[in-house]
Amino acid sequence: MAAIRTLEQFEFHHVLEQTPGLSLVMFTAAACGSCRRFKAVLSEYLERYRDLHVFEVDTERDLALTREFGVFHLPALFLFVDGRYHGAVQSEAHPERLRDALQARLAAPAEEAP
Repeated sequence: MAAIRTLEQFEFHHVLEQTPGLSLVMFTAAACGSCRRFKAVLSEYLERYRDLHVFEVDTERDLALTREFGVFHLPALFLFVDGRYHGAVQSEAHPERLRDALQARLAAPAEEAP
């Protein structure tokens, strides 16, 4: 099973640029119950599907990234394709709904990075 990797501010862009395929970045906080639930859903998703790299950013530690992406609610999800920003992802906390949301985001045009 693939793991959810933590990204910090000074490696964020470099790591994503070097990651091929689909990458989902989830902005979280330790005290966020919804974030813990979504992290469990992501782990379940990764057991079923192997098409996604998942990264996590701690909003309490990396305020500059949190501001850069305009994060106002948690968890906040952003999709990157071959290291390039593609857009925000809105999904219910369920593996199948996440898969649907990712497919819908991929069908839409890429957006300009924040």
